[in-house]
Amino acid sequence: MPTLPEPPYYTVIFTSQRTEGDNGYGEMSKLMLSLAEQQPGFLGIESVRNADGKGITISYWKTLEDMKHWKANTQHQVAQKLGKERWYKQYDVHIAKVESNYSLAENESE
Repeated sequence: MPTLPEPPYYTVIFTSQRTEGDNGYGEMSKLMLSLAEQQPGFLGIESVRNADGKGITISYWKTLEDMKHWKANTQHQVAQKLGKERWYKQYDVHIAKVESNYSLAENESE
């Protein structure tokens, strides 16, 4: 879990169903993470995928404008296009403002 600032901040929740095979996905995923980390306002990312190809990726951003700039990034737009053509059977994108958060770390429940 990334270390996040006190709210408010924003999140993009990307749920997807992958197609069969890698087809360049792994390499592009690494490139996109590297580029996202360089974007102003990027706070972190979490991602999981099960054996059936269903995945959830959550990226965290300081502002809505920061997210819009990332979506408009030329290299990210190429990845988005390839995602529609090669990598995803289905996906949904949800954008939310985080107004509150709390957590439990191991051994804190005592």
